Amino acid sequence: MKLHGRVAVVTGAGSGIGRAVALSLARRGCRLALADIDEQGLRQTGEQVGRTGAGHSLHRLDVASREQVRALPAGVLAAHGRVDLLVNNAGVALGGTFEQVSEDDFDWLMEINFHGVVRMTRAFLPHLRAGDDARVVNISSLYGLISPPGQAAYSASKFAVRGFSNALRHELEGSRVGVTVVHPGGVSTSIARSARVPAGLDPDEARRRKALSEKLLRMPPEKAGEIIVRGIERRKARILVGTDAKIAALIERFFPVAYWKLLKKGVQP
Repeated sequence: MKLHGRVAVVTGAGSGIGRAVALSLARRGCRLALADIDEQGLRQTGEQVGRTGAGHSLHRLDVASREQVRALPAGVLAAHGRVDLLVNNAGVALGGTFEQVSEDDFDWLMEINFHGVVRMTRAFLPHLRAGDDARVVNISSLYGLISPPGQAAYSASKFAVRGFSNALRHELEGSRVGVTVVHPGGVSTSIARSARVPAGLDPDEARRRKALSEKLLRMPPEKAGEIIVRGIERRKARILVGTDAKIAALIERFFPVAYWKLLKKGVQP
């Protein structure tokens, strides 16, 4: 996919993988519609994108809001006139076992991580179809490949993104819109530090879990962004980001039930 001159919408662009993907696209000559609920982070990304010379617009967006998502395409088209690429990256984390996580917290996470992806795709798909070459890129996770204990909500949301992306790809076969699902492994972003903690969880246990998560987040987001954008250029249906994601995918493939017995030794605190 030739990215120069294309228009890309990137959610969760205010930090982490979203910012890194935006900058990688900008360096390739993309114009960008940057969206995030974090206005300060969004402005900072905009400043960095601006230094590359790429045209861009900033859009304050809560992907959990139906009204805001429905209104976004009009704003993007007013700023750029077209849409060629949609990167659904916005997401949140929530630690805790299924029994520790409240129904409200579980629903909060699903609204952002899964329903936000679906809403954005529904809002922009007609405009992507209008172009000559377009793509939907949905960011799943390592935990959309494997399901470790203590990640029931997060893993459910990322498996849902994976399943939605795969089915949508099959449905759009033969059209000018491709679909890519991305599974990042341990990328060094703020998602673990900002993860919501279930009410009533022992503070020491919460700190232990966050420390373990931090330990596993090693890859710089800039490297992850480049891997993702190179995969988009190659029209890859699935992008595994990091050796950990590749190993997990392979082990899960051959040991779909027993894989956790093999993997858990490597993630002990």
